[in-house]
Amino acid sequence: MGDKNSVVAVYSRASDAEEAVRRLQGAGIDMKTLSVVGRDYSGEKVVGYSNTGDCIKFWGRNGSFWGVVCGCLFGAALFVVPGVENLIVLGPLVSTIGDVIEGAAVVGGLSVLGAGLFSMGISRKSVLQYETAIRANKFLVIGYGTEEEVVKAHDIIETTNVADCALHAAAWQDQCAL
Repeated sequence: MGDKNSVVAVYSRASDAEEAVRRLQGAGIDMKTLSVVGRDYSGEKVVGYSNTGDCIKFWGRNGSFWGVVCGCLFGAALFVVPGVENLIVLGPLVSTIGDVIEGAAVVGGLSVLGAGLFSMGISRKSVLQYETAIRANKFLVIGYGTEEEVVKAHDIIETTNVADCALHAAAWQDQCAL
């Protein structure tokens, strides 16, 4: 994730986020450049998870969603985050958050998720919006890469039932407000 270019999409439903991942995969987007973030519902505690090779198997309300998406992406983690509870992260964002935790690089007022996103070059204002979306039980689908790659992913995401979408890079500000 050396590139500071990303596209972040917010989905209200797990099924919509899953459909976005499938469309991105079908269009040839490298699955190693995608992350998905969500949380379990506030009234539900994690029933269980286990490492199944390259992925984690989840049980609970959204277990089948996480299982399907985990099969497409690389890297998975379950973080217990104060204020967010159980945060499920798939894809390269796992190592970024791990680096934040390991280096105690939490940026003032941001959760570990927020600090991870901020360290990727996403503005503090946008990070706060994404943290709010996660607290509201929404899902993030994040693509990383060159400007050309994230614009291609953005164009595909626009064809899905996305609640919000934004491009992030040093060269340009948020350009997509769906």
